[in-house]
Amino acid sequence: MRKKHLFALVFTMVVSLGLTACGTGQTPAGSTTPSSESTQNQESVPQDDSGNQEIQISETADSTSPETDQESQTPDTVTITSLNGNGEMFELEVPYNPERIAILDMASMDILDNLGVGDRIVGSASTSLDYLQQYVTNDNVANLGTIKEADMEAVMACEPDIIFIGGRLSKSYDDLSEIAPVVYLATDTEKGVVESVGANARTIASIFGLEDQVDDKMAGFEDRIAALQSFAEGKNAIVGLVTSGGLNVLGNDGRCSVIGREIGFENIGVDADIDTSTHGNEASFEFIVEKNPQYLFIMDRDAAIQSEGAKLAQEIVENELVMGTDVYKNGNIIYLAHPAVWYTAEGGITALDLMLQDLETELLD
Repeated sequence: MRKKHLFALVFTMVVSLGLTACGTGQTPAGSTTPSSESTQNQESVPQDDSGNQEIQISETADSTSPETDQESQTPDTVTITSLNGNGEMFELEVPYNPERIAILDMASMDILDNLGVGDRIVGSASTSLDYLQQYVTNDNVANLGTIKEADMEAVMACEPDIIFIGGRLSKSYDDLSEIAPVVYLATDTEKGVVESVGANARTIASIFGLEDQVDDKMAGFEDRIAALQSFAEGKNAIVGLVTSGGLNVLGNDGRCSVIGREIGFENIGVDADIDTSTHGNEASFEFIVEKNPQYLFIMDRDAAIQSEGAKLAQEIVENELVMGTDVYKNGNIIYLAHPAVWYTAEGGITALDLMLQDLETELLD
């Protein structure tokens, strides 16, 4: 009987030892089966020819995040087509998405404002344009001189990444280029103001990766031009610039060219082959009597540049000679309501809107 009890005790101890060994979690030699936890968190581990495990380190999901991919794809520079100091088109490499902008051209400032990057302007030329005053009166924006004469020391001191100029500063192109890349854009009267504004806006937008905004900004201009074209069909006009008490006539090759070239008034003020692209050609008021235009468009340069003590264009134009003409009697003398826009910012998006408003108000309303 005692032998039976002894045998039972020995059997129980053997079984217990076996169960303890099974509970240690040890894996038989040569097995590559991972635990259930390892299976959830690791990829299978390959073996070499000898059966030994090869160590592989995989990248975490965070290292290939969309933000990292986007940063790696952002260029440092972008190549645009711009003008050089001689007014010749060439390819220019500029910083992509620049943070510090120096502005010496109001049309470019207008476009930058429309694209929503005006807060990057660190220096600006002075301007009288109401809708751009927030940039020139900001204490954090350096005064860089005028659109005709840059303060080179001030431009250098504001440490711009990029500089924008217009034709008035083409003579300073090389000097400014020693400070930062210079973008020089202009309206092309052969293409027309509307097409030029769109092209220049796309060029500037490409520097900031904002090309998708331009079509919305330019929407509606072609339809407005078409409405004015319908009105102008079969009508003639003289386009004049009043300055220093005198009258200059403008052609279709410079300022106010949209009136004759795109809207379609027959410009009888000058011959087509005469250069009037700057301030026009001097003319007498007898010239208006002689030509007897159906419409007379007047841009007041003195008001545009705020010449101190200058007479208003209306006081100069509506003299005894002109008051005897049909254009005066019919009420067809049009004084452009935003002369500073026409004279200093032609080529901007808001500027184009205001210019067309000046014509629509007088001709279509």
